[in-house]
Amino acid sequence: MSLRRIYEALMLFLYPPHCPACGNYLERHGAWCADCLARANAVRRLRMTLEEREVVTEAWALGIYDGALKMLVQRLKYQKRMATLPYVQTFLRSVEHDFFQKSLLAAQKTNSNATLLAVPVPLYHKKEQQRGFNQTELLFRDWLAAHGIAMERLLIRTRATRPQYGLSKDERKENMRGAFLVPEEKRRDVQGRDILLLDDIYTTGVTCAECARALKTAGARRVIVLALTSGQK
Repeated sequence: MSLRRIYEALMLFLYPPHCPACGNYLERHGAWCADCLARANAVRRLRMTLEEREVVTEAWALGIYDGALKMLVQRLKYQKRMATLPYVQTFLRSVEHDFFQKSLLAAQKTNSNATLLAVPVPLYHKKEQQRGFNQTELLFRDWLAAHGIAMERLLIRTRATRPQYGLSKDERKENMRGAFLVPEEKRRDVQGRDILLLDDIYTTGVTCAECARALKTAGARRVIVLALTSGQK
C-alpha cells in the first residue's frame, strides 16, 4: 500500500466523513445523505423592489441560509475551513438542473456561454488580505468551470463599508452607495455582456443592486444575481 493510501485511510479513521446536515456517517468526504441534500434544495427566484429591478434582471438563491448551508458558509468565511468546499460542490451539483432550467440561463445553456461572464461581489482589498480569499469565488469557482462559465474580477470595492448585519435597509443603502465600480481598463470586458453576479448570502439585495448598478453603468446588457443562500423564503 502506498504512503498516500495509508494517509487517506488514517484520515478516514481519525476524521470519518459525515453528512453536514444530520451527522450520519458516510463513505466519503463531501457527501450528504440523500434526504438531507433534497431538503437543502431551495432553488427560487427572489423578490426585488422596483428600484432593484432597474439594474437586476433576475435574482436567484439555491438554498436557505440556515442549517447545514449556513454552517458551511460561516466555517469557510470566519474559520477558513477549506474542508467545507467539497460539501458545497456536492450541493451545487444537486441543484444545478433546477437553476439552469428555471432561470434565464436555460436559453444560454442551450446555445453558448460565450457571452455570459460570472463576476463575484468583491471584498474590500484590506479585508480580503486579512481573510486570505474571497469566499464567493471559492464557493462557485469549480462548479462554474465545470459548466464552461468563466469568472472574472471586474468589480472593485472602492472603500471599506460597515458590516451590513443589524442595519436597516435604508442604512444598508447608504452604507453601500457608490461602493463599487468597474475600473476603466475592465469596461470593455463588460460591455454588451450578460453578467452572472455571484454572492454567498443574499439578504436585502442592497449589495447586489449596487454591484449591478456599477456593471450596468459600465455597459453590461443584463445582470442576473445568483446567491448560494438567502434567508428570503
